[in-house]
Amino acid sequence: MKLDAKIPSGPIAEKWDTHRFQMKLVNPANKRKHTVIVVGTGLAGASASASMAELGYHVLSFCYQDSPRRAHSIAAQGGINAAKNYQNDGDSIYRLFYDTVKGGDYRAREANVYRLAQVSVNIIDQCVAQGVPFARDYGGLLANRSFGGTQVSRTFYARGQTGQQLLLGAYQALARQIDAGGVKHYSRMEMLDLIVIDGYARGIVTRNMVTGEIRSWVADAVILATGGYSNVYYLSTNAMGCNVTAAWRAHRRGAGFANPCFTQIHPTCIPVAGEEQSKLTLMSESLRNDGRIWVPKKKDDTRPASQIPESDRDYYLERRYPAFGNLVPRDVASRAAKERCDAGYGVGATKYGVYLDFADAINRLGRPAIEDRYGNLFEMYEKITAENPYETPMRIYPAPHYTMGGLWVDYNLMTTIPGLHAIGEANFSDHGANRLGASALMQGLADGYFILPYTIGNFLATTKLAPVSEDHPECKKIEAEAKERIQKLLSAKGKRTVDDFHRQLGRLIWNEVGMSRKREGLEKTIREIPAMREEFWANVTVPGSGDHLNQSLEKAGRVADFFEFAEVMARDALQREESCGGHFREEHQTEEGEAKRDDENMSYAAVWEFQGVGNEPTLHKEPLEFEYCKPTQRSYK
Repeated sequence: MKLDAKIPSGPIAEKWDTHRFQMKLVNPANKRKHTVIVVGTGLAGASASASMAELGYHVLSFCYQDSPRRAHSIAAQGGINAAKNYQNDGDSIYRLFYDTVKGGDYRAREANVYRLAQVSVNIIDQCVAQGVPFARDYGGLLANRSFGGTQVSRTFYARGQTGQQLLLGAYQALARQIDAGGVKHYSRMEMLDLIVIDGYARGIVTRNMVTGEIRSWVADAVILATGGYSNVYYLSTNAMGCNVTAAWRAHRRGAGFANPCFTQIHPTCIPVAGEEQSKLTLMSESLRNDGRIWVPKKKDDTRPASQIPESDRDYYLERRYPAFGNLVPRDVASRAAKERCDAGYGVGATKYGVYLDFADAINRLGRPAIEDRYGNLFEMYEKITAENPYETPMRIYPAPHYTMGGLWVDYNLMTTIPGLHAIGEANFSDHGANRLGASALMQGLADGYFILPYTIGNFLATTKLAPVSEDHPECKKIEAEAKERIQKLLSAKGKRTVDDFHRQLGRLIWNEVGMSRKREGLEKTIREIPAMREEFWANVTVPGSGDHLNQSLEKAGRVADFFEFAEVMARDALQREESCGGHFREEHQTEEGEAKRDDENMSYAAVWEFQGVGNEPTLHKEPLEFEYCKPTQRSYK
């Protein structure tokens, strides 16, 4: 496997513009001759499909939901970053670039991050033109708020439902192209495998989730916009359908998987309530703008929050990080909450929770102002917990959320398989070891609207591809392999459910590859997973058949992939002998308990090459060079 990032030469502020001019173009008449497959219809997938169809390409769009509008981007709450500097508070493209590299603990590729910051200013204009109802100030101008890891206000938002509104905008652009004939969309289709012919990604194999039909689709290029893998933990903020299958099956066909251990544990989630819980609920990071986080100063204090006076409260983030206070980055806030709870200061029935208190903000701004900013979030919290956050503090605790790792891509967003591109959360490129809040939506739309439509044209214009059809022998071979895998799951006839296995795996990964990791636990995980995986294939029960809608079968295939993926995730965490961002190795921390990087030996992206199930994968390294953001010990004090 050869890693060539294809980073353009020249000053960082000029790389993207120069590169766009130097790339080869496909003329309008020839665009109509090319077919492109896009898997996923979230912000990245919908925007990419709409943009490429607008340019003239023939697009085949797939999602496993019953509608593109059900993509998980709809669940994003707090906002989307852009370096517009509307507040005149010192923001700039360079500051967004710097904040992102620093927030990612210097484990991201500088060139990609700077381009993201550049493109961010165009995204807002695009979305406003689509009718996205961003919040506005008294004078009618777009409003901004702050998010963790920054000291400026650059986050555009639509109350606590920004992802939903942005996705509706992208979906309308996609729907327009479906109606115009530029996009053929297929819902309830799950990608089971990638078709690679003569070294190029030429299509996918899908299963119709309603009829069970397995068939091939061919194209000149394939784009994966399939999200992240936080559901490897079983309990996460992701929708229960989110999975790693599309990216993992591409990895099995030769696509390098980068930094799988870089996972983000979000600090602002409703705590776990019981053993049988199936998912966790995110409370937007935007709440940390006005909410103050605290725990009682006395251990095991059982008094209701309203009866604990100010003198007995520890506003620990404000105490430890006075410069950023409650707006420290997510990894810092999550570890601090875990430390307080581990030390015996947690609240709630499990004692693994901290308070997020809005009393000061309500007294200062009035309840109507807080309702206007966060009303739907407060309603959601009250429906789930039966507690009124206007009258009593929310209880929150960290939970698995976003994944910074993903398929390795070069500057053009192409993987190690020519013709296979990965965009949005499915790739590894922009966030390093920790994503700043409100940057996921920014990256998804940047990749889909403004980057991939340029770079995929360069690939198509410079690559001579032989015609292929769904009858190609390789298509039939991969279809047969997919059918065989399904039959193997159905014929196991074991005694344990898919959820039972998933819960067992998730508990192991959360305990050993969660908020903190250590050598002993990682080695234990690598030893135990193969036996668990073997038992899964021998003792899982999947009722029904593959000839109709069968959610147990869908889950089984995805959990099987999690069993393979989790082992690589643990291996990646074991080889990274440092603490950085969301990857916290207990052996590598400062005297104050902060992450301690090893820039001399660990300044690289770890890219894994598949060598077969049960065989140790091969590690490749892409060196990361920092010419503009010199690595320093992160400090938010």
